[in-house]
Amino acid sequence: MTEKENFLRLISGKEPAWVPRSAVLFKDKAQKYPPAFMQTGVSFLRQFRTPTGGRDIWGVPYVVTAETGGMALPEPNNFILDDITKWRDIIKPPSTKDINWEEMAKKDTAHINREENAMAMGVGGFFMEFMGMMGFEEALVSLSLEEETVHELFDFMYDYLEPFLEAIMKYYKPDIFYVVDDTATAKNPFISPQMYRDLIKPYHARVAKMPMEAGLPIIMHNCGRCEDSIEDWFDFGVCAWEPAQVMNKLGDIKQKYAGKLMLQGCWDSSGPPGWAGTSEEVIRSAVRECADKYAPGGGFCFWASVYGEPDDEEFTNRASWITDEYNNYVRPFYEKRG
Repeated sequence: MTEKENFLRLISGKEPAWVPRSAVLFKDKAQKYPPAFMQTGVSFLRQFRTPTGGRDIWGVPYVVTAETGGMALPEPNNFILDDITKWRDIIKPPSTKDINWEEMAKKDTAHINREENAMAMGVGGFFMEFMGMMGFEEALVSLSLEEETVHELFDFMYDYLEPFLEAIMKYYKPDIFYVVDDTATAKNPFISPQMYRDLIKPYHARVAKMPMEAGLPIIMHNCGRCEDSIEDWFDFGVCAWEPAQVMNKLGDIKQKYAGKLMLQGCWDSSGPPGWAGTSEEVIRSAVRECADKYAPGGGFCFWASVYGEPDDEEFTNRASWITDEYNNYVRPFYEKRG
């Protein structure tokens, strides 16, 4: 059985032969198994952002820092839109008329072994893109007071992205589709459940419509304490959630939605296991505890992260301890159980 076959078995609601590990964001000396799936994206949508920053297709400037684990975030206090009613004057994405979709798809997927690894693709979220345009204060006020205008902007964004969704399905042919948005803090959602249903969910459902109708499993990427939205996600085909962070009631969720929602992660990324300077004992123990809690009965894909400078030996040691525990404890979890 390949990594791809095992993961697709898991995400369909069955118990896998081994506990898979999702895409690894760092390399370390202990790695010996390929990830269950690999992600790619439409390069046209990413070309305006470089490894050190740049702008997205909407014009939002991004920066990359070591503190965010090398991830890009909107540049602080540099917002492009201060009045939602003026969005037509500001939001001007690049023309797509000269795109060779077939050639681009070949280049964007050339690094993936489609026999061994499942391929995952997705489209960025409307909520977090909007926050990047205006900043949280102005954007949240606009969501409350300018609903009609927000819908007009989101309709425009979806209409622009729709040809990319069509190309993803026709030329890229992914095995898994991501809906990507971060709508919550570590304590609570940024917006009420009803505001999510009225203003954000319709666009999550629209981007998921084509892959859902094609029968693709859909993963919801949503950080923070966002468990309030799980029932809503099912309406647009979601069958897996990442990173399923520990501020949610993950034990109850796993039991309630057994066979319906796969949990990917369940790792305390913001707690001691992810911190610089954490001891080997603490990290190894955290990996085992995560597997012991969430692997029984299936419905669990391992994912763990550490933060720091990728070239720092202390960072690579912590990453290697995680991988070593995955190799020897987490991956063979069902085999050891018998």
